[in-house]
Amino acid sequence: MSSTELALKDITSSIEGVIGVALVDYNSGMALGTLGGGADLDLNVAAAANTDVVRAKVRAIELLNLKSAIDDILITLTDQYHLIRPLTSRGGKGLFLYLALDRNRANLAMARHQLRRIEADLEV
Repeated sequence: MSSTELALKDITSSIEGVIGVALVDYNSGMALGTLGGGADLDLNVAAAANTDVVRAKVRAIELLNLKSAIDDILITLTDQYHLIRPLTSRGGKGLFLYLALDRNRANLAMARHQLRRIEADLEV
């Protein structure tokens, strides 16, 4: 089993309220791995669409000449949280984790903490 598969399984088992998770290449918009989702959340479509979100924020940071990097991007919907976390490891450059959570079941602070932990151990 690959490191990606293990990380995605770790995310779904250690974070409460996971609807779906994907590892995404934001250069191509392709999901390199997905787990969960379903009829209400097509993770491949979400991966491509959220690639535009990441690109827009990276561009904004560059235009503003900020000397900072994205830790994560949070999108809050009425019934869900969508969390985007760019990978910071050398091998993970150009990749991000996308996590959709049920807002009624998830603890956002714990989800962010667990996602950081899993991302630190992920080797791509």
